Amino acid sequence: MALEPISVDTLAKKVLKKEDVFLLDVRKQEDYEDWSVEGTSVRSMNIPFNELKEDVEGVKKQLPSDQTIYVMCAKGVSSQKAVDHLKEAGVEDITYVEGGMTAWSEHLEPIKIGNTSKGASIYQFVRIGKGCLSYLIESNGEAAVIDSNRMIDVYQDFANDKGWTIKSVMDTHLHADHISGGYSLAKATDASYWFPPSDDEGVTFSYQSLKENEHISIGDTIINPIYSPGHTQGSTSLLVDDEYLLTGDILFVESIGRPDLAGKADKWVDDLRKTLYERYEKLSDDLTVLPGHFGEMSEMNEDGSVHDKLKDLYKKNERLQIEDAETFNHMVTDNLPPQPNSHEEIRKTNMGQQDPDEEEKQEMEVGPNRCAVS
Repeated sequence: MALEPISVDTLAKKVLKKEDVFLLDVRKQEDYEDWSVEGTSVRSMNIPFNELKEDVEGVKKQLPSDQTIYVMCAKGVSSQKAVDHLKEAGVEDITYVEGGMTAWSEHLEPIKIGNTSKGASIYQFVRIGKGCLSYLIESNGEAAVIDSNRMIDVYQDFANDKGWTIKSVMDTHLHADHISGGYSLAKATDASYWFPPSDDEGVTFSYQSLKENEHISIGDTIINPIYSPGHTQGSTSLLVDDEYLLTGDILFVESIGRPDLAGKADKWVDDLRKTLYERYEKLSDDLTVLPGHFGEMSEMNEDGSVHDKLKDLYKKNERLQIEDAETFNHMVTDNLPPQPNSHEEIRKTNMGQQDPDEEEKQEMEVGPNRCAVS
């Protein structure tokens, strides 16, 4: 009996639950090495489709016989052909991943983080294929979405299922690694859209200014913006009920944000250090940090969420333990990974300066997240 194709939703749940998964990736070697499905229980093998066609029997001998084989490609086309070839060779426990890496890149997995003392619910939306983290905060039936990805229907459907109304949408900074759904989501839900004015390099649409000392109310919950430049000039963190700190792309669990995506690393690295070593150190060290990205699966907690206490990050995150400013600056600027694919085009799109179609947006977002210092 032929196996049904596996959806990225099902695959993501298997990865997050640490179930054993074997993936046969038939993309080109350079694409696989640049970006692939990762997980503590994931085992993958790369055999490009053209090589597989030429030596199906040889490939068959390399595959496990004791577990299901999931075939992955870029968009779910070559993987189906690969499955057909291998089935003809006698491989039975095999199927393909619907939509391939493109669909994997777009999947969002909502995970509840907890509640504040004022009763607000906080949910983290894990974009496992890109390492992006976005948030929905709810209080008394009102919701705010922070750092929305472009797949805005996920947030709308989630809120609708709960009976909540999205009242505010916020971007902590001008994103350069992925296309923001912030303005589109606000427009679709008739919500207020908040954006840091210091990141306005030619934004073509209207917004409300996300500024320090100008708090935003969601139900009974108070969101206080904290100016925290360094990744971008306008980067702004969000303090929720004085208990949770959404750090955007400034501070991650195992790294810190890079200051060079606008080509201003030497100028912004001082701002980055001041935010991490002065602005954040003035805050309560018992805050739970909710970052905008994760780089490695090791940053995930048991339930697949990504967060930690600020006091623990100051103990564990090596990037927060460099006393000398010059040493810190060198550590940052000497350890910058390749810039995200199409980052300039993404920035223009996020400012409304261009409007690519859906296929173009998918192509712009291909590849791993690279917002952290390596």
